[in-house]
Order: sequence, then C-alpha cells, then structure tokens
Amino acid sequence: MPTDYRTAALGDLLLQSGQTLIDAQLAFHTQGQLNAAGDNAVLLPSYYTGNHRSYQGWIGPGRALDPERLFIISVNLFGNGYSSSPSNSSLQPGADFPRVSLEDNIQAQRRLLWEVLGVRRLALVAGWSMGAMQAFNWAARFPDDVAALLAVCGTARCWPLNQVFLQGVRAALQADSGYAGGRYETPPERGLRAFGRSYAGWAYSAQFFRERLYQGMGFASLEALLQDWEDDHLQHDANDLLTVLDSWHQADLPNTALAAIRARCLLMPGSTDAYFTQAEARLEYTHLQDARFEPLVSPYGHCAGAPGRFADETRQIDAALARLLG
Repeated sequence: MPTDYRTAALGDLLLQSGQTLIDAQLAFHTQGQLNAAGDNAVLLPSYYTGNHRSYQGWIGPGRALDPERLFIISVNLFGNGYSSSPSNSSLQPGADFPRVSLEDNIQAQRRLLWEVLGVRRLALVAGWSMGAMQAFNWAARFPDDVAALLAVCGTARCWPLNQVFLQGVRAALQADSGYAGGRYETPPERGLRAFGRSYAGWAYSAQFFRERLYQGMGFASLEALLQDWEDDHLQHDANDLLTVLDSWHQADLPNTALAAIRARCLLMPGSTDAYFTQAEARLEYTHLQDARFEPLVSPYGHCAGAPGRFADETRQIDAALARLLG
C-alpha cells in the first residue's frame, strides 16, 4: 500500500443515511503548489478499486496536468482502504461500517479542500468511472466553485443497467458462505474470485474479446486474463469493495441538478462501455448548459478511460484536459 499520502481528520460525520461515520479520516495526495488566489487546483477523485496514485497516467511535466502549473489533489473515497473504511476503522470495523453516499464523500472533500488546503475555486474536476460521478456531483453541489469538468467513461447517476451489473457482482461475492454477512474472520476468497471473474466480462467490449486484444496486454489466453482479475480482487477487502459499490449504486443526481451546473463540461463516454453507456451519457448531456460531447472511441470498453492504460486513449484524454484548462 502506498504511503505517500496524508490524512485529514474530519471528526464525526452525519451521513445521508442518518448514520454517523465516527472519526472520519480522508486520505489524499497533492502535487504542485496552490497559487495565491487559490484557484489553480485540480481535483481527481478516486474510482472503484483505485486510490490516490491511480491518476498518475494523466499527470506529468509537459502534460495537461502539469504540477509545475497546477495544484493537483488526488482524494480517496471512503471505503477504499485508505480513507475511513471497514478494513481500517477501529470503531466501526467490517460489517459495522456505516452506509456512505457519494454526496457524503463530496461534502467531506469540500471540507478538505477549503478548510485544510486553502482552495478557493477549482480550475477543474476530472475523473474516470466513479471519479466522473463525483465530478458531476461537485459541479452540481457547488456550481460557483468549479470552472470545468471532465467526465471520462462515467455518468452522473447509476442507470438501471449499471445497477443490474452491480447487483450481479455483489451477489457473486456474497454467495460465498465464508462472507458470513460481512463478519468473516478470513477473507472470503471464493467470493472475491467470483466477483473479479464476473466483473471482467463487463469491463471490456465484445470486440476486445472477439479480436483477442488481451494478448496485446500480455495475456496469452482468455483464462489468463480472467485469472488476473481474480488475483487482483484478492488484494481488496470484501467489505471495502461492497461499501464503495454501494456508494456507486446509490448515485442518482437528478436532471434539475445537472441543469444547475455552470462549469464548462466535456463528456467522454466510452464508445463500447457496457455499463456507463454512451447512450445514457448523451441523455445527461442534453440537460447541461455548457457542454461538449466527445465519445472516447475505443475497443477497450469501460477500461478505455483507465488512466495511462492505453496510449491512444490516454492521448485523447490529455488533449481534452488541455482544452478545458486552456
């Protein structure tokens, strides 16, 4: 686990669920320096199974996200194992961890940026997948404080097909008797493996599998790819996964909130994304005041937007970031 991060102690947080997150800790990483006006900040909220290091593929000297010019904040979701989570909470561990929404995350992030870091306005909020969902929430909840928004392979709400996908992978994990309603003493390995294997089929496109594009990623066979997804999910705590999944599943930003967004928006849905679909991204686009709709044309499904994973797609995203910050 990376140790190059800090945590902000936010005290006890009353959540949308009516529960309280005791001694909330928000983990984050910064690069660059905040200017005197406090308005050169870029926020990159983490995505599912991601953390504060996950956006490094978008950041660097000479890139659109250049720490020499910008103050870049990468913040971890509650439940991802870095910020307060079932796996690291001493007072509300495991199944006792409260239900946390994306709105709860955004409110905590706002306190971090304004009260701890001294930010006064965000030049940009950008993210992939759940990061995009948070970007929409930021621009809707604080319309005067966000200049621009980039949503890559992500929508403002969890649409019905997306919910069905999440219910399927959740059921695969919870079907393991070792999960024990979240009160396991050892990791529910069979459930975690089933979760990862079930997820893989949604993450990439039919073309990706048909043309065996996984071979270009170093996987000799389809089974090798699926095994890698299983192994990756063994690195995560089951209750952590389900906590963040629940935050995702709850996301339901209404059209009226989208219409209130004043930021310049650029929507880049994946052309072959199976669950944050291009069609539903376009439905949301019609409610925005100032937006461009530029699909990320790629055979890599939802994973097309993964920071730094695919060179052509990363170049398209970097160009979009540059235009928004231009």
